[in-house]
Amino acid sequence: MLQITALNQFYGESHTLWDVDLQVPEGTCTCLMGRNGVGKTTLLKSVMGLLDIRSGNIRVDGHDITGDRAEARARAGLGYVPQGRDIFPGLTVEENLQIGLYARKDKVRVVPERVFELFPVLKEMLYRRGGDLSGGQQQQLAIGRALALDPRVLILDEPTEGIQPNIVNEIGDIIIRLNREENLTVLVVEQKLAFARRVASHFCLMEKGRVKASGTMPELSDDLIKEHLAV
Repeated sequence: MLQITALNQFYGESHTLWDVDLQVPEGTCTCLMGRNGVGKTTLLKSVMGLLDIRSGNIRVDGHDITGDRAEARARAGLGYVPQGRDIFPGLTVEENLQIGLYARKDKVRVVPERVFELFPVLKEMLYRRGGDLSGGQQQQLAIGRALALDPRVLILDEPTEGIQPNIVNEIGDIIIRLNREENLTVLVVEQKLAFARRVASHFCLMEKGRVKASGTMPELSDDLIKEHLAV
């Protein structure tokens, strides 16, 4: 489904991602893990076309999107929920959701009812400004906006960061439902090991801009956790 091959990225002369290979098979939920500053967010931004890469390839369903602009990658089926949510605080919930519609290939301009089925609070607060929502509600809005474009791959960058525990559980439930019941392919960056084990079927560990290990979640051993995740 999503295949990243030999990807290299630089900030100026600083080499940040080194020959990164990552495969997210169709219908799986892959958790990208590692300590702070190892390049996880940089990798996601590179995949989404928000950062230029020096070399490598990015493919969705075998289609090479490496040279595509960010909006074309969204049309190719990549739904992105950035770290920090990046909703538009001055726009209403409805307006924020409608922004996600402009990348739909079918040109549908109505927010799918599925978004409100998953996040009923968004329907209740449809005309409230995004900036007036709680952190957890803003995260639900960011995920709903990504789902509004009907993605084939949902990419989330630390969706539980700064969120109250009950909403963390709800977000986990939603990811599991989307992935296991609706077969939506998911790539998620997550620091919370318990959350990662709960929602993901596969893992990928990064260190200093390189992939160090990957496999199915049962293969995430205590030794790997100690070496690459423990602080």
